[in-house]
Amino acid sequence: MGADGSTKSRSTKVDGQTGNAFRSVLICHEDSLLDREGLSRWLASFSDLAGLVVLRERSGRKFQRVKREIKRVGIARFADVSAFRLYYKLFQASADTAWEAALIADLNKRFGDMDRVPMLVTHSPNSPETEAFIRECSADIMIARCKVILNKRIFTLPSIGTFVMHPGICPEYRNAHGCFWALASGDEKNVGMTLLKVDDGVDTGPIYGYYGYQFDAEKESHFRIQTRVVTENLDAVRDKLIEIVRGTAVPLDVDGRKSGVWGHPWLTKYIGWKRRARSVHA
Repeated sequence: MGADGSTKSRSTKVDGQTGNAFRSVLICHEDSLLDREGLSRWLASFSDLAGLVVLRERSGRKFQRVKREIKRVGIARFADVSAFRLYYKLFQASADTAWEAALIADLNKRFGDMDRVPMLVTHSPNSPETEAFIRECSADIMIARCKVILNKRIFTLPSIGTFVMHPGICPEYRNAHGCFWALASGDEKNVGMTLLKVDDGVDTGPIYGYYGYQFDAEKESHFRIQTRVVTENLDAVRDKLIEIVRGTAVPLDVDGRKSGVWGHPWLTKYIGWKRRARSVHA
């Protein structure tokens, strides 16, 4: 997307017809350039991207998330969470930021330019102005790339539904950082991304596919892995979304499987993951 937001779109062929097959909306955070720049172009390459909802969080929002995490895991365990954040900031964040910038540049080149897309910048995806904006977009599907739970009056606005590309295998690794927790648990077969339709629960909706790649548990950071399970599978996710729009996609049967809700990474669990990965390659 250019500095003025004005670029050129491309069309695709669906059912033998040239043109974008359906209308879509993308919700993402303002500070996520991967979503705003890369995934917006990806979505516009095979759909009529009718709108972007960009979340600019209020200052107290992060503090609210901290309070919820402390309530969930306790003060002592939250110190483990804080230690990991400090470790990541000191030793990994800089390299991952440069890696992400190169990835975004590659995605921009791959998917090309797109037309100017109507954009709403708001503090919440559940605000009245968000609801009005999405209604005006008349979307068939919405992709939610946000950390905020959507209200039912929001996620039911698109005619077909709202979908999440969740970095984690559901139902075993619901909520936050599913890839990290699968690796920390030594459950490498369940490191991947889930495409699911949003419902009233937290990552509990109908599941339409699982996606992964050949990750390097020893050398790659949790951030790179949870990003690549999405970006390495954009073609496959595109195809599945088109199937969903056509009405030919069938949700997967997950009855009888364990369900787990996870949170932010712990330094102690990270150390265990990397020690185990190094021992495998020793």
